[in-house]
Amino acid sequence: MSLNTGRFTTIQEEGVTVFIIGMRINKWRAIKDWVPVMMAFPDMIKELEANKHLGYMNGETFITGRTIISVQYWKSEAELLGYAKNEKHLKAWKQFNRKAREAGNKVGLYHETHIIEPGRTEAVYINMPDFALGKTLGTRPITKEMHTAKMRLDRKGKNSS
Repeated sequence: MSLNTGRFTTIQEEGVTVFIIGMRINKWRAIKDWVPVMMAFPDMIKELEANKHLGYMNGETFITGRTIISVQYWKSEAELLGYAKNEKHLKAWKQFNRKAREAGNKVGLYHETHIIEPGRTEAVYINMPDFALGKTLGTRPITKEMHTAKMRLDRKGKNSS
């Protein structure tokens, strides 16, 4: 992974849908119950990576303490919702939910959907490889016109060049 040295930001000229999904291990000792749920996650991510033509652009998955978090970037709300009803996805989702139901309250599940208007994001990456939204939309060096967070957020409706 190549390191971008210096300060970089993203330019978001189109809207983007951020989907956050994950699970929480509520009972550590119930390994036989939460491991099958956790192991379904990589298959779902592989499926998304293989089907980017359906609107999935990029994602990052994190494990922190008891929680697994997958932050996904989609081209649009319509493509995310369309994918949710896709037959291939429904099969994987039903299997994932069955495993989660079998685990009972030993595993928690969650998801959030955030619709972001064009030009209404702000990002800074300092000495980072392409990551998260920057990996999704691309990055460019921060110039004097984009030096502060307020300047980057005030780009809404302005030429992004």
